[in-house]
Amino acid sequence: MTAEDFKNGQVLLIDKPLEWTSFQVVNKIRWHIRKQYNIKKIKVGHAGTLDPLATGLLILCTGKQTKSIETYQGQIKEYTGTFTIGATTPSYDLETEIDKTFPIDHITEDILRNNTKKFIGKIQQKPPIFSAIKKEGKRLYELARAGETTEIKSREIEIVEFDITNINLPKVDFRVVCSKGTYIRSLAYDFGLAINSGAHLSALRRTKIGDFSVNKALSIHEFISSIENQ
Repeated sequence: MTAEDFKNGQVLLIDKPLEWTSFQVVNKIRWHIRKQYNIKKIKVGHAGTLDPLATGLLILCTGKQTKSIETYQGQIKEYTGTFTIGATTPSYDLETEIDKTFPIDHITEDILRNNTKKFIGKIQQKPPIFSAIKKEGKRLYELARAGETTEIKSREIEIVEFDITNINLPKVDFRVVCSKGTYIRSLAYDFGLAINSGAHLSALRRTKIGDFSVNKALSIHEFISSIENQ
């Protein structure tokens, strides 16, 4: 690839590592493109944030291709991951400590599998308080970390597929295919309520966005090596 290729626009598939923000990935990739090709300025953006505690497919667009970011953002997504049953956290994932525990003795395989059906189709979902959604100019997670409470409105999302792939209580592995705007953390919390217990998200990996698969994605290191060794 050449400097002109990146300026004219490329779609890069990156496998985001654990604990990196999507913004950090964009900055790292942009810096190496600029350095390798001696480019003063180039646009690089991502098509859909992944939380720091999630891994998997991040679509990056460069140059003129950044105009297509919204197209990729709107495509259907697939995730795999793990719910931990019997406990909740304020952030609905491992970013915050467990705040409540619940019994799990009553939970069977049938209860778990049958309750996934309640979430299939277009449903109302309330985003987590620890999210990047803005309210009155501030991101919700900033308000949450400051100890402020705020009312969050539910929004319509669509769950196309929701499968339980492995059960080893309190861990339950899942696969979800869903629309843009779906919070898997919120799905974990709501699923815990549905099974008369509690749950939080303890692992998450984005495996697909539209026709793009994480199997075709490069790690950050692999991408850097690919442009340095041309």
